[in-house]
Amino acid sequence: MVVKITLRLNDKRQFELADGRRLDELNPKEMLLYATADCAGRTIVGLLKEHIVTVSSMEITFEGTLSTPTVVAESRYTHFNIIYKVECHTLKDQIVVSRAINLAHDKYCGLLQMMRRIAPLSHQTSIVTTDEVTA
Repeated sequence: MVVKITLRLNDKRQFELADGRRLDELNPKEMLLYATADCAGRTIVGLLKEHIVTVSSMEITFEGTLSTPTVVAESRYTHFNIIYKVECHTLKDQIVVSRAINLAHDKYCGLLQMMRRIAPLSHQTSIVTTDEVTA
C-alpha cells in the first residue's frame, strides 16, 4: 500500500496539506511523511531566502510504500519517494531553486537523512519558469 502526503506552499510561505485535511486527521504513519515533507520544504525555503529568491508555487509530495495492504500496527515502510514541483519566475531562479532542492534533499534536511536509514529513498524534481524568456 502506498501512503501519500502532498504539501503546498501558501501565501504566508508556510506549508499546508494540499487535500485540505488537518494534522489531527492524519494517522501516525502519515504524520511521519508529513513531518519529512515539511522539513524538506522549510529547508528549501530557508535556502532560497538566503539567495533572495521567491517561487510562484511549490508542492512536495512524499510517498511511502508499506509492507502490508492496509495500515496496521505491524506495517513498516519499504520504500520512499519524494516529488518536488516548483514554479519560479526566471531561468536564473530555476538554477537557484534546483541547487536548493538538491542541497536540502542530499545534505541539510535531517528527516530525509533519517528516512534513508529506514528504507530506500528516490526523488523526482520538476521546476518550471513561468515568465517569458526574452532574447
